[in-house]
Amino acid sequence: MSILNKYQNFYFIGIGGIGMSALARYFHANGKNVLGYDKTPTKLTAQIGFEGIDITFEDVIDEKIVALDKESTLVIYTPAIKKLGILDYFASESFEILKRAKVLGLITENTDCIAVAGTHGKTTTSTLIAHLCKEANLPSSAFLGGISENFKSNFDYNGNQFSVVEADEYDRSFLNLSPDWAVVTSIDADHLDIYGDRVQIEDGFRQFAALVPNDNQLFVRKGIAIGRGHKTYAVNEEADYYSDNLRMEHDKIYFDFHTPTQEVEDFVWEIPGIHNVENATVALAILSNLGVGFETLKKAIANFKGIKRRYTKHIFDNGKIYIDDYAHHPTELNAVIGSIKTFYPTKKLLVVFQPHLFSRTRDFAEDFARSLENGDDLLLLDIYPARELQENFEGITSSWLAEKIETDNKEVCTLQETFEKIKEKDFDILLTVGAGNIDTLYDPIMEWMQSL
Repeated sequence: MSILNKYQNFYFIGIGGIGMSALARYFHANGKNVLGYDKTPTKLTAQIGFEGIDITFEDVIDEKIVALDKESTLVIYTPAIKKLGILDYFASESFEILKRAKVLGLITENTDCIAVAGTHGKTTTSTLIAHLCKEANLPSSAFLGGISENFKSNFDYNGNQFSVVEADEYDRSFLNLSPDWAVVTSIDADHLDIYGDRVQIEDGFRQFAALVPNDNQLFVRKGIAIGRGHKTYAVNEEADYYSDNLRMEHDKIYFDFHTPTQEVEDFVWEIPGIHNVENATVALAILSNLGVGFETLKKAIANFKGIKRRYTKHIFDNGKIYIDDYAHHPTELNAVIGSIKTFYPTKKLLVVFQPHLFSRTRDFAEDFARSLENGDDLLLLDIYPARELQENFEGITSSWLAEKIETDNKEVCTLQETFEKIKEKDFDILLTVGAGNIDTLYDPIMEWMQSL
């Protein structure tokens, strides 16, 4: 980390983002002076403020900014920030300004980096690898794209020998990394606003895979053509590393794990879904290659609590179930709804879905429609625009999407209307799903369902 060592002050523009806040926590844990700006207060900004990181929500050049010395200060920004007076000030004063992805890449240059890429599954897989590293007491730092239920954070610090990184394909950010070990979980079409088409996104993942120096340290889900030598992993079919004999007992999943030379029976954990056993399989493959014993790994798998908004499940005294999930792509929706239907085939499912991005809704409209037909009842929220403007996507609305969904039990509503409409519905299982601000429904839903 020699390039970064010369800086004592780190100013983050967009500090409340999930990736930015993990970096901010890293430098804070290493004794640096960390401060920053974000547009909106959230639970996450409140928490990192509580941890001692100075945050402002006003775009003003205050005395703390003026006091920063450009020779000892690095400014880190996210491309989501398009125009900001604070950013203009740092540029006009010739401060060093770098993108988040570049800074994370610099950190990985000087660690044994374990990078997890994929259009789906990378948050769970990277968080599980980070958890296993910590349970095995490996000196590692973790930079995650979700809030670990074990760490209660998107960052964990236990040393600097290893780094565990969620490798983000958006804007080709993952090509800034220096992975020594890597996972590719999936290369489905997504972010077509950046890549243009499926061919380009697949090429981006192949470029990422090419960064790994050793074929034996690149793990790719079986069936993905990555264009170079690698190890495969799978569930319920043979691969270099695979799991089988899956069974569910008392809300826990049991499975057996196979390496090229041995079989280890009866791993058990509470994270539902075949796709999550797949994520566990590759995590076990990497940690066993790092020399961690299987008894340690069994204990660590058993106490893994998952990630907030990744199939977060609550069962209430009246028998009703509430599941909250981040899924925002048809493949992810199919995995979540499919898991629910597999484990609870007779229960009535109400799906509350908030589409994320006009471009993604447009590009995968037919697939979204087929996914959403698998629930028994549907509340479809307005599209969450994130970085996009409705005026650039004329006619792409939730009402337009709803017309493609072949079910009678569907209704389009605003976020503000949704909670009251949920309370009017008859359901056994409630699923809230999406990557926008649908998470603001979580607390009121929990309070209401606990009172029933």
